[in-house]
Amino acid sequence: MSNAVLEKKSASGTQAALDKRPDGPWKTAWKKFRTNPFAITGLVILSIFVIAAIGANWFSPYDPTRIDMMFPNLPAGTDGHLLGTDELGRDIFSRLLHSSQISLTVGFSVAFVSVFIGTLVGAFAGYFGGWVDTIAMRFVDVMNSIPTLFLNILILAIFGSKISYMILILALTSWMGVARLVRGTYLQLREMQYVEAAKATGVSDLGIIFRHLLRNASAPIIVTATLMVGGAILSESALSYLGLGVQTPNTSWGLMLSNAQEFMLTDPIQAIYPGLCILLVVLAVNFIGDGIRDGLDPRKTTIPRRRLDRWRKKFSKSGI
Repeated sequence: MSNAVLEKKSASGTQAALDKRPDGPWKTAWKKFRTNPFAITGLVILSIFVIAAIGANWFSPYDPTRIDMMFPNLPAGTDGHLLGTDELGRDIFSRLLHSSQISLTVGFSVAFVSVFIGTLVGAFAGYFGGWVDTIAMRFVDVMNSIPTLFLNILILAIFGSKISYMILILALTSWMGVARLVRGTYLQLREMQYVEAAKATGVSDLGIIFRHLLRNASAPIIVTATLMVGGAILSESALSYLGLGVQTPNTSWGLMLSNAQEFMLTDPIQAIYPGLCILLVVLAVNFIGDGIRDGLDPRKTTIPRRRLDRWRKKFSKSGI
């Protein structure tokens, strides 16, 4: 093969390498995320619960409110009842499936509303600064000084235990951390040169806040949102356990725990099932949040630590 052909192939290969676009931040984050076994495991577990919640009406063998006093407290594995029945003869498996609908709906809704409110407050406070920042942060301090659990109990006791009220009160007492995070991020980003260039070209303040800065501040917001889902599910379970959350005939994992506390000595398995569901979902959401955080962190590498150590020993001149 002649030198001209070799040079031509080398030049074409170099040009192809130069023409290849580098991976974007989200594609790079996904590559890192899918190599994280804990994050993938959490995603699989959460997907199973979401599918079970969506298809609860098709997957559940019985009506979750159907009472059959002829067969109360049946053990798990009984013919026709996979996980047995409770003290009223209701099928536990069907109740777990329908409970996932309310628990996951509350978790995701509270996280969405909290992130929305916190992002708005933190974005305006961080971008404009001055008296806007002062008023917003002092309001955040006031909200943080209020004992949220007692406030939630008081409002739900006064206005009732509707799911919409629960979502609203949990969201209104959970957005402060997001606001502080977004404010700190905006304080850094507003000093960047591209912000000055956007102002010089006539872009409005709202355009800079929501088109330019929000895109660059989305990484910590997404991570915080995923972690808030687990916290919201725990809060809903605690309120339902206290009798101020979901009320019959509806059901949730927290309400199932509350009903099972009377039978802890005679039939403790009734409390294990909803408690295990809460544990698995919260762990899965936390694993996903950690995986997203590591994926969006440019300092994290996708190369395993063992391989890096092996390369360091093989190619390091010092042999360390």
